[in-house]
Amino acid sequence: MFARLVRESFIKTPRRKVLTAAALMVGMAVATSTLTVALEVGDRLAREFRTLGANLVITPKSDTLPLEIGGVDYRPVDEGSYLRESDLGKLKMIFWRHNILGFAPFLDVPAYANGKNETLVGTWYSHEVPVPDGTTFTTGLKDTQTSWQITGRWFNEGAQEAVVGSSLAAGDPADFALGKTIQTAKTAATPIEQPLTITGIVSSGGAEDNAILVPLSVAQDISGHPGQYRQLLISALTKPADALAMRDPASLTPAEYDRWYCSPYISSISYQIKNVIPDTDVRAIRKVAETEGRVLSRISALLWIVTIASLVAAGLAVAATSATTVLERRDEIGIMKAIGATNFTVAAIFLTEQLLLAVVGGSVGFALGLIIARVLGTSVFGSPAPARLVVLPVVLALAAIVALLGSLVPLRRAAGFRPAPILRGE
Repeated sequence: MFARLVRESFIKTPRRKVLTAAALMVGMAVATSTLTVALEVGDRLAREFRTLGANLVITPKSDTLPLEIGGVDYRPVDEGSYLRESDLGKLKMIFWRHNILGFAPFLDVPAYANGKNETLVGTWYSHEVPVPDGTTFTTGLKDTQTSWQITGRWFNEGAQEAVVGSSLAAGDPADFALGKTIQTAKTAATPIEQPLTITGIVSSGGAEDNAILVPLSVAQDISGHPGQYRQLLISALTKPADALAMRDPASLTPAEYDRWYCSPYISSISYQIKNVIPDTDVRAIRKVAETEGRVLSRISALLWIVTIASLVAAGLAVAATSATTVLERRDEIGIMKAIGATNFTVAAIFLTEQLLLAVVGGSVGFALGLIIARVLGTSVFGSPAPARLVVLPVVLALAAIVALLGSLVPLRRAAGFRPAPILRGE
């Protein structure tokens, strides 16, 4: 009898059922699309931000006071501490090794080039780093400084080649043109040590525009520090900092420490880097890190606001159609109560109808939401957001909650119906 009453309700009032299902479908479509995009937006935006440059910098912990002008370290090459190039493979052995997208060591060397005092910046563009597990990892400026623009090509690893900063090249186009050879030496009093062929002109928007970039091995030979470097830039995928990320690891309980350590905070990744490369100072490049955190937090908040708004709108639409349905079926409710039906039985019939509509509207809305998410992913990120089946049960649960909550007020009104006045036509 219960199933028959539910079935006849769908047959007698199909228009109200279609409106309720449509309201749930639209609400769940918006919720599906925003949830799908929200699951992707963190990683997608984090990778987009990595095109802006590295977000971590490593220097020796016991280094001397830096002497920097315009971002270039002008300390004599014999001063300060150095880091070992052989330790860099350990970066791909930390817990969050897959979030280390790339790194590039730097060794600034004041040198004598073409009769003038210039700064040589030794680094990698594309270098194979041996990892302790037996694999290799290719990294360099191609991964950490993807926004730099170059005319010509980058130097080859280990070759007697150089890339000149755009400002330096513009100031002396005769000596620093593509194909020219630079005569370099450690000082003006020493013989020429390294003739370097210019293969490219780079524009970085930073201090490198006034420097000469060379393979790290060349800078090491000129400075007399083989296998060493002074600064390391790392590009790592991280999540925005929250209250847990800002706490001192020593103050965390074991459970909090495990959650902090297993979250890709910039603080936890820095902590793990210090463990594999000791005696280092690992700092976040604050301007980049703070910008990422603010943007990710605001976009996530916006997506949640849109999701909640769509659910509230769907709930109001369900409440309106449910209230109309209860009024239209007032006589039917009176008859059911007159023959012994309790308020619980009446409510069970209406709630069963709403749950069935929630399943239909939620399923159709999920399929429609996936299409919307693909369109959003393609228009914003250049590639469609992949479908995530894990969102389906969440959407169906949300549809059921919205349908039930939207029916509470109409059902409360139905519970107040008295059969006698209804049967008398009052």
